[in-house]
Amino acid sequence: MSRSSKASRYGSLAEKHLADERGLVLDGQHTSWCDARFHNGTPVEIKSAMVSTGYFQIYRKYHEKLRDAGGWYGFVVYREHGDGIRVLKTRMARPERLPLQSLWSPTGGHRNSEKAKINIGEVIY
Repeated sequence: MSRSSKASRYGSLAEKHLADERGLVLDGQHTSWCDARFHNGTPVEIKSAMVSTGYFQIYRKYHEKLRDAGGWYGFVVYREHGDGIRVLKTRMARPERLPLQSLWSPTGGHRNSEKAKINIGEVIY
């Protein structure tokens, strides 16, 4: 399995884990800026990171859309374990609470947005 296939699979496993843990609705919710919703309809963007990577990637245009919609981020830190993942820690956070102001940088056209790489320790403590 290629590295990008593994990352996609692990991301899906992390989304399912957080949905189960927090009672989120996943079915039919996935967009570029929203992976799930609370039962009251509030959007949630789930970001996952392998602990060895050390950071989450946030895209500015999706971040702003989530913030403007009154949504939440769900962060999941994991490590590889057998054919799957072992979740080490999770946290929910409002977009406006993330320290992103000085982290935005161009993406070279990818997703037509700036992105920020935010250290796991800045989000999960």
